[in-house]
Amino acid sequence: MDPLIETSNQDERAAFAAKFGSIFEHSPWIAEEAWAYRPFGSREDLLERMSGIVMDADDDRQLALLRAHPELGAKIRMTEESVLEQRGAGLDRLERDEAYIFGQLNAKYRERFGFPFIIAVRGLTPDMIADSMQKRMMNSATEEKYRALQEVCKIAAFRLEHMELDAG
Repeated sequence: MDPLIETSNQDERAAFAAKFGSIFEHSPWIAEEAWAYRPFGSREDLLERMSGIVMDADDDRQLALLRAHPELGAKIRMTEESVLEQRGAGLDRLERDEAYIFGQLNAKYRERFGFPFIIAVRGLTPDMIADSMQKRMMNSATEEKYRALQEVCKIAAFRLEHMELDAG
């Protein structure tokens, strides 16, 4: 068994939440709720439970989770995980015109949907991200909220996949 999961199955609620609370951006409540479903057999089992908690949450909690994410390409304070993810996609090195375009797209998206554009950026370039944002602005509000929540779960999967035993 995965040592991270094996030790986490023994954690008290607070320790479990501290360890896994950052998987979902500024939303430790998801890990706190998942704790009650231990023991987990794998990271995938844990992620499936946490993703289910997200998808089954009420509208207010889902919107708060979405709004906890930083805008892509913005020069703002964000979690270490978000900094690393955006750096990996080159969003920390945007040229001035690219940064302007991202700013405009972010503003239009937030105005339309009420939360920042969210996409798992691993393996994507800034152009690919901007194209996705433009395409997704054509979605209905219901479709886009669901898509954004799916992306949040995908980001969580990447974060959980890279967690080490001493994390938390």
